[in-house]
Amino acid sequence: MSKSEGNATGSEKVGRRPQKRAIDTRRAILDAALNEFAERGFEGASVRRIGERAGLEYTRITYHFKNKAALWRAVATDAFAQMDATWEAALQSNPEMSAASSVRLELKTLLQFTVEHTAFHHFMLQENHGPSPRLKWIVKKILAKARARVVPKIRQAQAEGQMLPGDPDLVYYMLIGMTSVLSSLKDEMRATVKLSLADSTAVQAYWQLIERAVFR
Repeated sequence: MSKSEGNATGSEKVGRRPQKRAIDTRRAILDAALNEFAERGFEGASVRRIGERAGLEYTRITYHFKNKAALWRAVATDAFAQMDATWEAALQSNPEMSAASSVRLELKTLLQFTVEHTAFHHFMLQENHGPSPRLKWIVKKILAKARARVVPKIRQAQAEGQMLPGDPDLVYYMLIGMTSVLSSLKDEMRATVKLSLADSTAVQAYWQLIERAVFR
């Protein structure tokens, strides 16, 4: 390797370090903001507290997000992007999967995400407590697309006798409730039946209950 090649490689490494720090900082902010919004709602959330949760000066947050509303939208977009990435990766490994298998994959992805990010369900519930312009935004930008993708698959799987019958829209929301209950009631279940989300065997057993209840 020539001297110039060595210098170029060194420069690239130096350039990557600030970039990685920026990515790590953004990740820390989004994770901290998810928890803050989940616990306190948008109105009660504090950018200063988000900074404390992330271990950053809160002024650093405004470098990445111009205001609290932009940060909230980024949190919502990031969460669904992570789920979509998991779903797309699995779909690519089996692009010819049946409608029922596709719905099963969507549900299992949501279940796993809510187990790993227990604040997510509460983040969403906060916007259902009253009139919310943010709920309108997330329905238009994200949720409507997810529903448009899943509900026709539910309808097809029902027609093929592979899923429980019923209004596909009601089934869709029922499934969301079923897959999010572990995260939404985690403290109660820990207190009553000693169930921990860290217990992968228990989570898998719950998933098998969903499969037996929903799929034929």
